[in-house]
Amino acid sequence: MRKTSAVALSSDLRSGRLDPLDLVDQVFSRIEEVGDKAIFTQTLRPRAEAEARAARERLRSGNPVSLLDGVPVAWKDLFDLKGRVTTAGSVVLGSNPPAEQDAALVSAGARAGLISVGALNMTEFAFSGIGLNPHFGTPRNPNGTGPARSPGGSSSASGVVVANDIVPIAFGTDTGGSIRIPAAFNGVVGYKTSTGHYPMAGVFPLSRSLDTLGPLAHSVEDCVLADTVLRGLQAPDVHAAPVAALDFVIPDAVMMDTLSPAVAANFDATVARLEKAGARVRRLALPELAETLDLITHRAVLVAIEALDVHWDRIHGPDAARMDARVVRRIMNAAKTSAVDLTILLRERKRLIAAVAEKLGNALLICPTTPTVAMPIAPLEADQEVFFRHNGLTLRNTSLGNFLDWCGLSIPNGFDTDQMPTGFMISAPHGRDRAVLAAGLAIEEIVRG
Repeated sequence: MRKTSAVALSSDLRSGRLDPLDLVDQVFSRIEEVGDKAIFTQTLRPRAEAEARAARERLRSGNPVSLLDGVPVAWKDLFDLKGRVTTAGSVVLGSNPPAEQDAALVSAGARAGLISVGALNMTEFAFSGIGLNPHFGTPRNPNGTGPARSPGGSSSASGVVVANDIVPIAFGTDTGGSIRIPAAFNGVVGYKTSTGHYPMAGVFPLSRSLDTLGPLAHSVEDCVLADTVLRGLQAPDVHAAPVAALDFVIPDAVMMDTLSPAVAANFDATVARLEKAGARVRRLALPELAETLDLITHRAVLVAIEALDVHWDRIHGPDAARMDARVVRRIMNAAKTSAVDLTILLRERKRLIAAVAEKLGNALLICPTTPTVAMPIAPLEADQEVFFRHNGLTLRNTSLGNFLDWCGLSIPNGFDTDQMPTGFMISAPHGRDRAVLAAGLAIEEIVRG
């Protein structure tokens, strides 16, 4: 299937080869063609058409407001969209009042002329890396042969909607991998920003310490352009780095463990291509990763603690029975965390963030985005223990980055024998977003092979 990038659509819109209203018609025709009712929790055709008409006038007069004026996008159903109830993938919020205004990032998108076509399905309350949803259905991963596969979570439909070529850019949230995992599982690009990179106003929280926002798209260039216009810039301030100047490190522990054969083979092949192209790639001892994993496993889980705070009344009231039992179980894992455990967790987190940042310096860390490809859905739905085992493994590499306050980028780097995509992740300490994106622009074609 032909994949239409935001860059290509922007060129067609600016040249007059494509009309924004016709593009909206194409989007909604594609939604019907794909036929997956679990992708959107709500489509917003009247809003999209009104925004497209305004974009048409700007483009015809030669006054586009940004490089992506008139390009359609969709938003994970954690973002407030004026006039509708933000579900966060849950039925228990259905009686909430509609949002009085757009989330801050949605408003920034509107100022840039992005056309909002709908709200995207997700894991309930964003608390899973697998992407199942018993309330609105589980979006179908469009890749592979054989049984239906997981879309990845929690921004499940944000990956699926791009992979299905419905919209070229979708926006998700990432607390433990929720942008990069669905990007890897669906064979698209996902960019997790540094915490604080975008305003969080109007986004339903999971973990206020860890939540970040970002785009999923067909290419790194599309992610860069999305970031450009959302920050109100008229031209990108990120450009491809010279490949020979790139310094990559592969961690010696944790992130390279328990890889499926295809993930390991595709990663090794990608590294070989990078080295052949002139990039520096070296192994780096990072015992801090094992320390971090041990801390999360045996001391406390920050995301669960903060999720319990957000959902305390729901978990301890009648709404708990209406929630996904897997989500309730994960939240309640924090119920026995002591004040001492939390104090130690926060103190050690601060130490580990600083220690790893010092060791990395200006280097960029690379590893597989996920240790396995997307797994079949049926066993995950049938057995909670199977679900939790796969969920923990799926989140391992990405969630370490969230805990250590990294930004990151996932790029597709091949397939397994069942034609399921694998992902290659570039990460760096907080605030080094431009370096990650510059590297991504430089090596995307090398990574894809």
